Amino acid sequence: MRFELKPESHLTNEGLPMNLTPEQRNQVAAELKRFGADLQLTDEQKSKLQDFLTDARGKVEQYQQANPSATRADIIKQVASNRDQIRRQLVNFLTPEQLKKWDAEMGKAKEFIGQQMA
Repeated sequence: MRFELKPESHLTNEGLPMNLTPEQRNQVAAELKRFGADLQLTDEQKSKLQDFLTDARGKVEQYQQANPSATRADIIKQVASNRDQIRRQLVNFLTPEQLKKWDAEMGKAKEFIGQQMA
């Protein structure tokens, strides 16, 4: 699966970076690429996951547009809510092994986001 970190995906509602340096953005992109390969997804799984992630990203963008004064913490809560929805959907098509890997990686992502909030 090819994950792509779009430039606008790391922006706050004000269009300002969420304290990610270019090196950190590259690190995140590389980590996503590694994670996608590690899951060993079928083509169907790749398609479903891509659809879910695209939908979640769109929901965050809609939230930002509807709530222009939202704080970073508000946006991260919205991202977490979307992540929980995606997790519930993943149970329907990932194998138990893939789901275990997904959960482990999401734990790392939560830690990374928490560090960016500091």
